[in-house]
Amino acid sequence: MAELATIARPYAEALDQSVSGEQALALIAQLQSLAAVAGNADMQQLADNPKVTPKQVFDVVSGVAGQTLDARVSNLLRTVIDNGRLAALPEIAAQFNALVKSRSGVSDATIESAFPIDAAQLPQVVAALEQRFGRRLNATVVVDPALIGGVRVVVGDEVLDTSVRARLEKMRLALAA
Repeated sequence: MAELATIARPYAEALDQSVSGEQALALIAQLQSLAAVAGNADMQQLADNPKVTPKQVFDVVSGVAGQTLDARVSNLLRTVIDNGRLAALPEIAAQFNALVKSRSGVSDATIESAFPIDAAQLPQVVAALEQRFGRRLNATVVVDPALIGGVRVVVGDEVLDTSVRARLEKMRLALAA
């Protein structure tokens, strides 16, 4: 079976092409709520049951999400269910979110630090990283004591690793060679 990311990409791109800036933000919230429901193992089992019709699955998923869906999101959900791809909905939501953010020039960044970053220092760190990566960043800080010291920053598929652990690993490889 194809990877969920490969399956989800065309759905996310189609939805992205159908909306503009402000509309996309409202759809992100709806998609994330549907993705949470679709990611449930019991919901997957219901969707895979041959005795349950696609309309019944749609009614259950949209009912549990508990909100009135935009017509585009509703059509996306119907299409995903009709094609037997409900399991891909969380990935569709993630890719749509990434597309909207990249279009607006904002990227998600995960800053892994050996020690907690002080709230007063965080804006300075983010500003330096924004300059380094050349775009605005929506930063999330994760404390990872295994880094020993320094930080490891992940922005999309780019990684900036200035941790002590990474430096020790480079030294180990150099000595082993």
